[in-house]
Amino acid sequence: MFNTNINFIGNRNIFLILSSILMVVAIGSLAVKGLKMGIDFTGGTLIEVGYQGAADLNALRDTLDQGGFADATVQNFGTAKDVLIRLKLQEGVSSADLSHKVLEAINKDSKTPASIRRVEFVGPQVGDDLAEDGFLALLYSTIAILVYIAWRFEWKFSLGAIIATFHDVIVTLGFFSILGLEFDLTVLAAVLALIGYSLNDTIVIYDRIRESFREMRNKTTEEIMNISVNVTLSRTIMTSVTVLLVLVSLFFLGGEVIHGFSVVLLFGVFFGTYSSIFIASPVALMLGVSPADLMVPVKEGSELDERP
Repeated sequence: MFNTNINFIGNRNIFLILSSILMVVAIGSLAVKGLKMGIDFTGGTLIEVGYQGAADLNALRDTLDQGGFADATVQNFGTAKDVLIRLKLQEGVSSADLSHKVLEAINKDSKTPASIRRVEFVGPQVGDDLAEDGFLALLYSTIAILVYIAWRFEWKFSLGAIIATFHDVIVTLGFFSILGLEFDLTVLAAVLALIGYSLNDTIVIYDRIRESFREMRNKTTEEIMNISVNVTLSRTIMTSVTVLLVLVSLFFLGGEVIHGFSVVLLFGVFFGTYSSIFIASPVALMLGVSPADLMVPVKEGSELDERP
């Protein structure tokens, strides 16, 4: 536990400008490049193959490239002997024919032939439905957040939390767009988890601001917010570091299957913490929130209840 006296709110304009630049870059990349959608959304074929020993993924990628499958995504699945091959949708080719061609290509010059474990096909209509459901999940969760915070605190706080959460999601998606990382269902799940993490961090700060509003009557709104952010800073840092340690472990030890999931949350936890401090509270302040907005209303005739 440590005490700080950093002028977070006083320097809000610097960070709001920085966040605006990041948002513009992210939205620009999403508009121009878009997201590299995985077969969960675009449709395609997933083939799991097994080897007697550890598979050489780089050599396997080269073999598939030479065999006419340049767009194939190759990754280990579970163990070093199991490999997952993802192929984009190919018109007029059945999953059985495609898996047969892939097996022929990877076993053509291989001394340790692979065997097919399973083949799954995701149609384009299923991909469209998943993309639509994912968007609706984000929309409904955002609306629920807006209603909850407006009920628990005040609509100005609610709008501040939504803008901070929206910032985290857009910047994270922009990061994926700029680097060309694949966006699949596990990444979408990570984005939803990011919304929850960012919101939780924001609510902790908001709750402290509400208590400070009721305890400190001789300070300005900006001073109260600054004190509240500093008081919760140690908790915010310890929580973020703990989560990051877990995510770093997942990134390096969890395998390719959850690689995208851990990347989103590694990036998102940083910006979720950043936005809770530098965006959520400053936006509420800009909207004119004041101690009067959160004061407990005095019940008419309450002074009579206190009489003996």
